Amino acid sequence: MNFTLFRSVLRNVTSVTYRSNKVFSLCGLPQVPRTIHTTCKQYDLMEFFDEKKNWNESNIRVGRSWKLDELRIKSNGDLHKLWYVLLKERNMLYTMEHECNENVKLFPNPERIDKVQESMDNIETVIRERNIAYYKLETGETGERSVDEVVNLLGLNEKYQKQEYYLPKFMNTRWVRSYFEHGYINSLAVKKFYRLYKEKLYNIERKARNRDFSHVQHLLKRFPDMDMEKLKAEYPNVDIEKAKRSKKARGHYMPKY
Repeated sequence: MNFTLFRSVLRNVTSVTYRSNKVFSLCGLPQVPRTIHTTCKQYDLMEFFDEKKNWNESNIRVGRSWKLDELRIKSNGDLHKLWYVLLKERNMLYTMEHECNENVKLFPNPERIDKVQESMDNIETVIRERNIAYYKLETGETGERSVDEVVNLLGLNEKYQKQEYYLPKFMNTRWVRSYFEHGYINSLAVKKFYRLYKEKLYNIERKARNRDFSHVQHLLKRFPDMDMEKLKAEYPNVDIEKAKRSKKARGHYMPKY
């Protein structure tokens, strides 16, 4: 009985729809397409966790990260979808790592986080390349924020990306006085630090130079017939002629050079 009623209702709805479409076509009015819309499937908080079959596994087989050459051939829509897939995967891995730490368990394959992060960094690199190419074609500029070399509070040079401020630099008296007039760069503490920092860099360079020179001396002592041209190419900062005349390079025999 219920099935017969359902068939009659469906027949009436179909006939009414057909007649309304026919009337619209005769009157010259645009027909409104009637399609069936379905919403996406809603998930609960378990989407932040891995599949249950992997909870007690000690080793999970996973693939490698996405390479730049593979991402460059994809469209912007595919990269957009892939970004959110990787973002969802990264959130899941962070949740599982935190859960394993709370339960004092070993998180299986922690390199998965590094692979996902590497893939996301590669996507950002590809998107930046496309943006730079687009802006160069349209405006002749890269579209990136300009980078200047400024002096920081310790008196060292560093790269600084320009950004917008609500107050210009010359009008910010608090910043100008503290940065230029009352110390920071011109203070005795900063000058002392910069002097000691330069001394440290000099000592590091001097030790590296002495270490290479001593290594070349031992090479000349052990291998007197070695190719000098290759030795100079390997150690361009070492005086080979001076190393030959040293006592450490002679050994217990008369050198051939």
